[in-house]
Amino acid sequence: QVQLVDSGGGSVQSGGSLRLSCAASGLTFDDDVMGWFRQAPGKEREGVSCITRSGGTTYYADSVKGRFTISRDNAKNTLYLEMNSLKPEDTAMYYCAAGRRRAYYTKAISLSRNTYDYWGQGTQVTVSS
Repeated sequence: QVQLVDSGGGSVQSGGSLRLSCAASGLTFDDDVMGWFRQAPGKEREGVSCITRSGGTTYYADSVKGRFTISRDNAKNTLYLEMNSLKPEDTAMYYCAAGRRRAYYTKAISLSRNTYDYWGQGTQVTVSS
């Protein structure tokens, strides 16, 4: 049974920082990709960032590149998202996700919600101006 548990969200002022965590258990893919998605009220869920199991490949949405850093600790089965220089438009529910990785995955495929089979429950991030 796969379980993803998100944590670390909160309320910060513009320019502040937060670190999200996702504790994973039960994943049995030969190779996997893990990612962070976010969904603001009235908007579609969008891919923020993702990382392969080795950590050798990472992708970022253009809107967060240079401000967010994704990482994972495979020994602890934990995924992280370090978020700096937060903006009000970053306000959303953030979800971690896990899916099977294929070698041909492009950035677009890797940041598509259709690539992922398992989802965390979400953690709210609110950035005030």
